[in-house]
Amino acid sequence: MRKPVLLALVLFTAIGVAVAKSSPKILLGFDTMYGVEGPLLGEANAIRGVVGDELPWEIEHFIKGRLDTTGKLTINVRGLVFADDPAVPPDLVGKNDELEFRGLVSCLTEDPQGAIVTANVVTDGFPATVLGDSLIRQTLELPNPCIAPIIFVMAGSEDKWFAVTGFESEEEGH
Repeated sequence: MRKPVLLALVLFTAIGVAVAKSSPKILLGFDTMYGVEGPLLGEANAIRGVVGDELPWEIEHFIKGRLDTTGKLTINVRGLVFADDPAVPPDLVGKNDELEFRGLVSCLTEDPQGAIVTANVVTDGFPATVLGDSLIRQTLELPNPCIAPIIFVMAGSEDKWFAVTGFESEEEGH
């Protein structure tokens, strides 16, 4: 009786290891993003070749998301709108004028000669409301390797970003 139990235990362990190796792993999970503003506006300080919008944006509620090792990207956007800033026309403050948002994953990777290069992969467009709400969900083909990923929320109509993974402390002096 001991042999069948031992054989079953070995078999279940082998299956468990095989499943664990093939299961997608979270590459990046985030509960905050940073709206484009200040020196990140426009082309002067593009991040990994991705240009910031020419007007400042803010996140009124939240942006949360995750990227796994299979390339599945999910970004839940709530309240990504034009900031209350003197540069923004008063009729646009607190609104989104894009019909769609897209997600962009930027990775550092190796080219065929072994040099480190940037590889940017973009989702299709996903509907966005005037209040700046959207759900971006798509599986992308990530470069291999994908090192130091950065996630952007971009316009649906042009290649400019509105929000990027990161944060700014609300406290003075931090």
